[in-house]
Amino acid sequence: MKATTILIADDSREIRDVVRIMLESEGYRVLEAASGEETLELAQNPNSLVALYILDVMMPGMDGFETCRSLRRFTHAPVLFLTAKSQDSDKADGFSSGGDDYLVKPFSSTELVARVQAILRRYFVYQGKDAEHSDQEDLFLDNVQIRARTNEVLRDGKPVYLTDIEYRILLLMARNRKRIFTAQELYESVWNEPYLYTSNNTVMVHIRNLRKKLEQDPQNPRLIKNIWGKGYRIE
Repeated sequence: MKATTILIADDSREIRDVVRIMLESEGYRVLEAASGEETLELAQNPNSLVALYILDVMMPGMDGFETCRSLRRFTHAPVLFLTAKSQDSDKADGFSSGGDDYLVKPFSSTELVARVQAILRRYFVYQGKDAEHSDQEDLFLDNVQIRARTNEVLRDGKPVYLTDIEYRILLLMARNRKRIFTAQELYESVWNEPYLYTSNNTVMVHIRNLRKKLEQDPQNPRLIKNIWGKGYRIE
């Protein structure tokens, strides 16, 4: 069985070495890049088979956010940002660029490995490597179609790219139409992690991204509604 491949991109060799050692000790295959440009070059190599990208945000030249946006043009593989920037606005920028998770430096080996394992577990489910929902029928939400067997989403008949987190939020709410989900319920169901106060902003950013991709007018959503003081629901 081949080891899962992770690419770490950071302009600091020391950080790359530390992360590589942490991940290799868990059995992962690790590729290294010193820049966003090098990341994209490796990502498009058919022999790389990268399942997860770990990107530093503050890289010279093409930064982590720009690199993530470029990756999203040709890969669904999840992206974990490693950065010293810890403001909610920084995290929002990361999620808006297509990232899946955010880990602030300094971090422990336990925390890094736990995040990596959780992201990969969600990704493999999203890719259909887990047959939990393989026998489900398609779901229709106005002009949005969810093909549960293949984990595809279409808007007006055209494919829409969703990150694995966005897809899991949409699928959960679509299977429970009219039910109001609090931010805590969404976070604990989708991320499979304990809810913290800061998790509310994380959920909000992902809902905003879903609206941008699925709604005709994201400022006046018809599909994913805010229920004031309670949470979110799909009509």
